[in-house]
Amino acid sequence: MNFLLHSPLFDQAKIRPDSIAIEYKQEKVSYQDLSILASDFAGGYSSMNLPKSSRIGIFLAKQVETITAMFGTLLAGGSIVPINPILKANQTEHILCDCDVSILVTSKSRLKQLEEVIGNCPALQKIVLVDFDDSIDSSQYSKSISSWQNFCQQYNTKNTPNIIESDLAAIFYTSGSTGKPKGVVLTHHNMRVGAESVAQYQNNTEQDRILAVLPFSFDYGFNQITTAMVSGATVILLDYLLPKDVIRTLKRTNATGLAGVPPLWIQITKLTWPDSIKNHLRYITNSGGAMPQSTLSILQNKLPNTDIYLMYGLTEAFRSTYLPPDQINTRPTSIGKAIPNAEIFVINSNNEECKPGEEGELVHRGPLVAQGYWNDPIKTSRHYKPLPASLTAGRTVTELAVWSGDLVKKDEEGYLYFISRRDELIKTSGYRVSPTEIEEPLLLLENVSEAVAMGIPHSELGQAIVMVATSNSKSEDLTKEITSSLKKQLPIYMLPQKIFIRDELPRNANGKFDRKQLYLEFENIFSN
Repeated sequence: MNFLLHSPLFDQAKIRPDSIAIEYKQEKVSYQDLSILASDFAGGYSSMNLPKSSRIGIFLAKQVETITAMFGTLLAGGSIVPINPILKANQTEHILCDCDVSILVTSKSRLKQLEEVIGNCPALQKIVLVDFDDSIDSSQYSKSISSWQNFCQQYNTKNTPNIIESDLAAIFYTSGSTGKPKGVVLTHHNMRVGAESVAQYQNNTEQDRILAVLPFSFDYGFNQITTAMVSGATVILLDYLLPKDVIRTLKRTNATGLAGVPPLWIQITKLTWPDSIKNHLRYITNSGGAMPQSTLSILQNKLPNTDIYLMYGLTEAFRSTYLPPDQINTRPTSIGKAIPNAEIFVINSNNEECKPGEEGELVHRGPLVAQGYWNDPIKTSRHYKPLPASLTAGRTVTELAVWSGDLVKKDEEGYLYFISRRDELIKTSGYRVSPTEIEEPLLLLENVSEAVAMGIPHSELGQAIVMVATSNSKSEDLTKEITSSLKKQLPIYMLPQKIFIRDELPRNANGKFDRKQLYLEFENIFSN
């Protein structure tokens, strides 16, 4: 079986050539046409005589050229580096230089943003602009610049290498909790198994219309494309400005699937949903953090006919667990069990498998485990390690698993429950407190929209709890209302020492709350 990441596109082009692969605004591209476009881009890549697995940076919004460049690169034997289009110049420069990107596919406006740093990327040989025109002065960038059209017309089949499933397919840069973003290395096999596994438990078919709103630089967002390709489904591209744009697009396109992260679900549950959506939205998924119970309840009420998948994943292993929709009402706080083609363990500090109810680190083994961090053997060795000897009896080959750093526990039936990230766990007054234990009660308040709890260094408590929340209310007594409510729901050691109300919370490139930025803002608040 040809288990390459790009193969499903070309298989679907033969099976259902006229079926729509991509919808972008008013544009509709069939599987056959997309396969031709990708082949043309592959020709341009091949004409440059680059070594196999050369990195191609794709710094674009969601559009047809974005998908084309990705699959064209893979077809030609290259590897893709999706770059979030909202990143600033210094962040993009770090990615381009860290993995020696050879070709950058971007737009005029984004290239303009990079003009001060593009000369600092010695491995970069060519810039391909999707909207090239005569106003572009190539000399000011000291790089070869080509229009999309010219690049895709330089077809060369002589330099297409033999590609196997263990070859490098992509590098995804994670925001991380400390330091600069690090590149997670994924093979064709890693990503193809991931797409097949998710499509299997989501029951995706060619009838699905998947609305893609998350960044493609986020492995969870990228999976909306690959899941569609292996299923023969349609992927609908949307870069939304406001949460209401998501609701409008769901209605307009009759979408059947939508993936989101907690901040998005919190925002859109505040809006009015047309009744028609509940008749065609077959499923939704959540990952990137625990969905608040109050938000889950609203979604269940708004979408009585929709399957809701609560999932857990990490870029280092793509996706690890999911909770089947029929278990939502029974165990709504669970992250479920291992997805197909994965095995999950909970390991304690003694390197032993945890008993039910015992907290431990989530460890993932199997074909979804990435190859490590690009050019960073030290960080790789910290997170990619063999399983304890007690769990490897009978195995003759040493296999690396990914140690997530996340604390979880399992119940008697094997269902898993997320506790906290090790670097987010709050230790106060001798107790360990998960941020979600404080955030969820707060989100039940009508006037609170979003909330983040943090542990900040404190001379007496070890860490003191600080809460930052957003609200549409202008009430001057909101802080008192929050304090009063939490006192009724939480033990005294869980109560925040300080509460701050903001108009909005910072987010990282993947749309998650940027806890690191907030921590840095408040880390010295108790030092005086």
